Amino acid sequence: MPHLKETSIEIFQILIAIILSSIGLKAFLLPNGFLDGGATGIAILLSELLHLELSVLFIISSIPFFIIGWFTVSRQIFYKSIFAIMGLALIMYFENFESLTEDKLIIAVFGGIFLGAGIGLAIKNGAVLDGSEIFGIFINSRFGISIGTTILVFNLILFGITAIVLSVDIALYSILTYIVTGKVIDFTIQGFEDYVGLMIVSRRSIEIQKELIEKIGQGMTIYKGSRGYGNQGQIDDVEIIHTVINRIDTKRAHGIVDDLDQDAFVVEFDVNHVKGGVLRSYLSRNERRQLSPLLFQ
Repeated sequence: MPHLKETSIEIFQILIAIILSSIGLKAFLLPNGFLDGGATGIAILLSELLHLELSVLFIISSIPFFIIGWFTVSRQIFYKSIFAIMGLALIMYFENFESLTEDKLIIAVFGGIFLGAGIGLAIKNGAVLDGSEIFGIFINSRFGISIGTTILVFNLILFGITAIVLSVDIALYSILTYIVTGKVIDFTIQGFEDYVGLMIVSRRSIEIQKELIEKIGQGMTIYKGSRGYGNQGQIDDVEIIHTVINRIDTKRAHGIVDDLDQDAFVVEFDVNHVKGGVLRSYLSRNERRQLSPLLFQ
């Protein structure tokens, strides 16, 4: 039941994220011809050129990223992302906000704020609202290029095409919107590629290790604890889990620990720099087995 409650809260927050993003798009950007980045930007550009329904084009432009995501991210992130993207498409279709202002600077700033808050809240709850994030994860896993750099290059190409096809003004204001959006996303989740450290002390350490590897694909270091004192009394010869995990998966990790041992002692701390190790949440099942084959025998 705790897991169901946590999932319900995440879905609720993703719904809020969809609403925030739709306000940014329908009340600020779209009525004034501004573009967003990623799959949304592609859909807006095609809609301007072909005069077709934006929500339909948004889903179509997201399909290639869905295919990449099936082989790249975890199933939980994949399904929640489909829910988020389809939800945003539906709201874009039915929602009819009037433009709140014609001031282009206000449009760029506040459109970016609402959009960034929505995207950031979605990512914080294990989903993405635009396929370009999934594309960034894919490029990072194959070539080691950071997710942020991949998305930046992708959007610079998109805005360059916009400058040629539509106008330089629209492209420049869209870039400003993108910059504001990125800053708000960082503020909301403290960075898409941000990591936190976890130290877990539990009598059921072996089972927790197996679940972290099997369900998240998480690497870890195991320390030997000779003795400890806490709410479970004295514990002797316990294995202490030390791991660094992507912030997008922290709730899943806490959920795994809570399901197995609600009395576990867990410390979460900020990590400033990480190099090496296994830091990806999107390993395939075979790659997860390679982390610790003995746990899967």
